[in-house]
Amino acid sequence: MNDEATLSEQLRREGFSRVYVWEDGAHARYGNHTHPTETAHIILSGEMTLTVDGKTASYHVGERCDVPANTRHSAVMGACGCRYLIGER
Repeated sequence: MNDEATLSEQLRREGFSRVYVWEDGAHARYGNHTHPTETAHIILSGEMTLTVDGKTASYHVGERCDVPANTRHSAVMGACGCRYLIGER
């Protein structure tokens, strides 16, 4: 698996101007919401279950999920929480 610095650089090369790490505790929840920018999420540890446009999928270490700008979505973190890299463009 790629390290955090390599993954950050990859997102920057893809045009994500803001790249940072975020961490949520066990079972943290984000209800339906939107962002004005496209976001990319790369899981560094733990698990995230994301619902976008009525479709739910779980993401684990090394996996990536992207959410288009202004798209309604919600998220629930796994039993051990989740630490993830976020890119915004």
